Formats: sequence, structure tokens, C-alpha cells
Amino acid sequence: MGRVSACEHLYEWTGPDPEWPSHDNPCAWEGELTRYQQLAADAIDLAMKQNGKLLVHAVCGAGKTEMLFQGITISLQQGKRICLATPRADVVRELLPRFQQAFPTVTVQALYGSSPDKTGDGQLILATTHQLLRFYQAFDVLIIDEIDAFPYHVDPMLHIASEKAKKSTCASIFLTATPRQKEKRQISAQTLPHVFVPVRFHGQPLPVPASKLCFGLQKQLRKGNFPKGLLHWINNRSNPTRQVLIFLPTVVLADRLQEEAKEVLRPSAQKILSKRDAETLIRTVHAADKDREAKVQAFRNRDIAVILTTTILERGVTFPSVDVAILDAGHDVFDEAALVQIAGRAGRSPADPTGEVVFFHEGRSDAMDKAVRSITDMNRRAKRL
Repeated sequence: MGRVSACEHLYEWTGPDPEWPSHDNPCAWEGELTRYQQLAADAIDLAMKQNGKLLVHAVCGAGKTEMLFQGITISLQQGKRICLATPRADVVRELLPRFQQAFPTVTVQALYGSSPDKTGDGQLILATTHQLLRFYQAFDVLIIDEIDAFPYHVDPMLHIASEKAKKSTCASIFLTATPRQKEKRQISAQTLPHVFVPVRFHGQPLPVPASKLCFGLQKQLRKGNFPKGLLHWINNRSNPTRQVLIFLPTVVLADRLQEEAKEVLRPSAQKILSKRDAETLIRTVHAADKDREAKVQAFRNRDIAVILTTTILERGVTFPSVDVAILDAGHDVFDEAALVQIAGRAGRSPADPTGEVVFFHEGRSDAMDKAVRSITDMNRRAKRL
């Protein structure tokens, strides 16, 4: 939204309510949902029709976006206005081409810091949750994706903004792969309608993280050195052509290891893409990186072999074939939800549904144990279906 000072005037619309067009056949998506995706899609559709609330708890890689298409289609046929909000700008950027392709006759706009769209007058809005501050009683359907993600789950102001953005009668759909304790309590108390999708769309289980104890890990990282355990793992993976995401707890650490990575990870990077100079194959990405969007797209295009990243890429981005390493996995920044989401980056493609996930640590944390139990439990529940 840019800088706003106390002396500036803010304006709100006081004219007649806009009338949005009704679309006869707005959805061009021709895919098929799995049985469990369809059950969730039907529940979403019903909640939208009844202006109700619904929590969709779906494992990482379950295909939450496609589950929304049915309900959004019916809502557009009824001339409703819809907003899908999410805490992360990267998620908005990834969703925009998918929704433009799925709903080609609908005005779809994306709003986030520095986005080319500024007006926010589309019928289908994709936005970061901060952008909801721009709207007042604007939407018939409000979908909030990744409700457990920072900063939405810790900032009451964003919850107030989301309520103000809704019309007096409005459907509220919440999506998450890792519900927080608040949502778990509401589910247990049956005060929040919910639907659970425990299976990835390709039917394969979630990768269960392995753990590797590295003595002196934090001391090595402070010196700018990679642990030998990581180097051994990256050179002995079951599929050496998979790209690699290496998650680090801080931006400072990511920058510190960048030059070391270009030296010690050079052979692995060249195996992954089998050509090009390692100087261009290994990159660092974090929230303050002005080239972040371009680097993520280059990784998606397989122009980059290895990315060192902070939790900025823990969720909402899809890469078809990656292995994942978390360095200093016991760090406080890696809570249960973050670790489950990071593990969910692997094995998302039907062509490569496995992927390796490894926690490199100097001492196990409760969050690590809870994340492994959570993933194991979801796989167990999926197997019983």
C-alpha cells in the first residue's frame, strides 16, 4: 500500500453498490477431482451458497486451489464478487496465472506490495491479507488461504481487516495444511464446520522427514561452513537430478553461506542440471531480496539447481521435483507448522511423488518431533481410507 501518514486523507466509496456480471460458464478448467477433493469441493460450494463458514484442512499437495473452482464457478454465475487472500505475496504471484487460465472471461486482479495492478476493481481478487485494508464491505465470498501463516495468525489487525472487507452476508472459507491450536480447539468443540482432506492429489503419502545429528553444527554455520553430513547427503541422494531447497533460519546465515555453497556444492549442482557454470546454478533467496520473484521462477524453470532460502519459501510455492534440507532444524524459527510446510515442498508431482526431506540439527526440538508425528499421523489416516 505504500507509506500512509496521519495527515493524509483516506476515502471510501459512498455511491451505489456496484453490480457484478453473472457468468454463464466462467470456468475453463477441465481437470478431474479425486474422491476426497470432490467431497471438499462440495462442502466449499455449500458454504458459499449458504454464506456460511468452513475450514478446509488439506495436507500439503492435496490440491486446495482446484477444490475452490467449483464453488467459485457457482458464485460467479450468481454475480458475486470473490476475494482469495493469503499472507504471502509469493503465493499471490503463483496463483494469478492459474486463476487467469481457469477463469479467462472474468476480471482477475492480483494485489500485493509493488504489484502492477493497483485499482482493485476486479470481480475476482487475489491479494495479500494486508491488502484487505483497502476494502470495506466489498466481497460476497472471502477465502483466506494459509490462515496459519505469518503474519496473519499473529496480527489481530489483519483479522479486523478481513472482517471489514466482507459484506454483511458473506461466505468465509479458511484453508490450511497446518491448523494452529485455536482452529484445533474449534474443530474439537465442533464450533467451526470443517472438512479434512488427508491425501495428496496423486494419492502418494507425504515424505516423512529423516533426522541427521551434526555435532558442532551451529559453530560450523557461524564460520560459514556446511556440515559434512549435508554434503554427504546431497552427494548420495536416491535421485541426484532433483533440485535442492536448503532452508536456513536467518537471512544473515543464508548470505554467509552463499559463497561457500558455490564452492562445495558445485559438483552436485552440475549433476542436477548436467551443464552450465555453478556460479549461476546456486542462488540465495529471502524476503528482502529484490530479485526474489525472478529467482523463484528460474528455479521453477530448472535454470537454478540449488536455492538457499529462509522460511519465505516454506509454503505456497510448487516445484515438481525437489529434495529438501533444513539446516539447524531445532532453531526457534522452525515451529511445527513451518517444518510440516517445508517438508510438503517435496514430492508434489505425480511424476516424482517421493522426494527426500532431512532435518540437520544439533539437538532435537519439540517442534521437530511434533512435525514428524503430524506427518506420520496424516499418512496413517490416509492409508485407512
